Amino acid sequence: MKAWALLQDSTVQIVVRPWPARRRLRTSLPNVSVTALAGLVALFSLVPLGFIGWVTYDVGWETVKTLVFRPRVGELVLSTVYLELLTIPLSIAVAVAIAWLTERTDIPGARLWAWLAITPLAVPAFVHSYAWVSLVPSLRGLAGGTFVAVLAYYPFLYLPVAAALRRLDPAVEDAAASLGLAPVAVFFRVVLPQLRLAICGGSLLIGLHLLSEYGLFAMIRFDTLATAIVDQFQSSYNSPAANMIGGVLVTCCLFLLALEVLLRGNERYARVGTGAARPAERRQLGRLAWPALLLPVGLAALTLGVPLITLGRWLWLGGAGIWDSAVTGAVSETLLLALAGGVLATAVAVPMAWLSVRAPGRLQRLLEACHYYVGSLPGVVVALALVSITVRFLLPLYQTFAMLLAGYVLLFLPRAMIGLRASIAQAPVELERAAMALGRTPVQALRQVTLRLAAPGAAASVALVALGITNELTATLMLAPNGVETLATRFWSLTSEIDYVAAAPYATMMVVLSLPLTLLLHSQSKRTAGQ
Repeated sequence: MKAWALLQDSTVQIVVRPWPARRRLRTSLPNVSVTALAGLVALFSLVPLGFIGWVTYDVGWETVKTLVFRPRVGELVLSTVYLELLTIPLSIAVAVAIAWLTERTDIPGARLWAWLAITPLAVPAFVHSYAWVSLVPSLRGLAGGTFVAVLAYYPFLYLPVAAALRRLDPAVEDAAASLGLAPVAVFFRVVLPQLRLAICGGSLLIGLHLLSEYGLFAMIRFDTLATAIVDQFQSSYNSPAANMIGGVLVTCCLFLLALEVLLRGNERYARVGTGAARPAERRQLGRLAWPALLLPVGLAALTLGVPLITLGRWLWLGGAGIWDSAVTGAVSETLLLALAGGVLATAVAVPMAWLSVRAPGRLQRLLEACHYYVGSLPGVVVALALVSITVRFLLPLYQTFAMLLAGYVLLFLPRAMIGLRASIAQAPVELERAAMALGRTPVQALRQVTLRLAAPGAAASVALVALGITNELTATLMLAPNGVETLATRFWSLTSEIDYVAAAPYATMMVVLSLPLTLLLHSQSKRTAGQ
C-alpha cells in the first residue's frame, strides 16, 4: 500500500508539472530576447578595445616596439602622468574645502555658493582654456594646463563629496569630540576617511577626463597622449602610430580603473544602530565667516567670471554682425545630432537597463560591465577605432551620420543607463505580470507598461546624452561628414585661426545649452541625499 501511494504521488506530480513549466517558459521569454539584444550591444561596445588588440597583433611585435618604445611616447606619458599627479590632488583640496564650507558651516549664502560650485560644468573645458588664453596669452605648458584643468573639472569631485557630507552621521563626530579631539583632528581622523569613496570616484572621473581631453590642452599648447593621437590622425589617416598611442592611452585608462579599486578599499561606511541619523548642525564660523567667503568668491570669479567676461568682451567687440546664419546652422545641426544621438543611445540601453533590474545574475553583471567600461575610454580612441574599421572594411560608412551616431552611442551609453535603470526599478514588476495575465505578450507588456512608467527616466537619459553630445569635440572632429559643423567643431575651427571674436557666439550657445545639465546634476545630488 505504501508503494502504491508513492506511485500515485509521483504520477500526480508528472501530470501536474507541465502547466507551470509552460508558464515559466512564457515568463522567461523576455529574458532570452532581452539578453540577446543586450549581448549584441555588449559586443558592439567591445569594438574599440578589440580593435586596439587586433591592431597590436596585426602590426607585429617589432613594429609595436618601434612605435611605442620611443622617446617621444615616453615624453607624452610623463607629461600625462605629471598632469594627473598635479591636477587630481589640487582638485581634491578645492572640492573638499568648498563642500565643507557649503554643507557644514554657516557661511553666508551657502546655497548660492553650492550652486555656483557646480556651474563650471556648463562651460566646456576647451571654452575655459579659450577664455584664459584670451585673457593671459602667455598661459602655456604644464602649469597652465593644470590650472585650467582644476577650474574646469573640480566640480566632478565637489558633487559626490557634498552629497556624502549630507549623509554622514554627526554622532560619530560628536563621539570623537567627546574623546578630546580638536575640530581639525575630528575632520582629518573621522570625517575625511568617510569621504574616501566619494573622493576616489570623483578623482577617477577627473583622471579619465584628463586622459581624453584634447581641446583644452591643445589650446594651452601642452602635449598629452590625446593631443598626439589627434595630431597623428590629422597628419595621416589610419596611422599605425596613432593606433599604438591609442593602445598606450587605453592601458593608462585601465591602470586608473584598477588603482581606484585598490584605493577605495573594502571598509564599511554604513551607519549601524537603531533609529535614524539626525541632520548635521552647521558650525558657527564667527569672525571667520567673512574671510571664509574669499574661497567661494574667488573660485566663482575664476571659473565663471573669467569665461563670462571674456565671452562678453568678444561679443561686444564683434557686435551683432557675428551672429550670422552660420551660428544658426551650427545650433540646428548640434540640436539635431544631440536629439538623434540621445534617443538612439537611450533606446540601445533599454535591454541592459531592464535586464539589470528584472533578471540580475552573473551574465547580467558581465554584460553590464561591457556597457559601462566604454564610458571610461577617451573619445579619441573610440573615434580612432571606428575610423580605422570603416576605412579598412566598411568604406561606404566612412564619414557618415550613421558612424557619427554610432560613436555617440559608444561614448554616452553609460549616461543613458543611469536614468533608465533607476526608472525601471521604480516600475512594479507585478504590473508586467498582470498585463501578461490579461493576454499581452511579454514584449507588449514591456513596451506598453514598463517603458511608459519609465518615460521620465528615459527623458532624463536623453537629456544627459544630448547635452554631452553638444560639448563633444574630438569624436565629432574625426567622425563628422564633410560639411557638417556643430557648435563645438565650428568653435574649434575659428579658434584654430585665432579668430576669437567670431568664435564667441558658438561658445556662448554651448554654455546656454549646457546650463540645464548643471541644474539636473544639482537636483539629482540633492535627491540622493534625501533633500
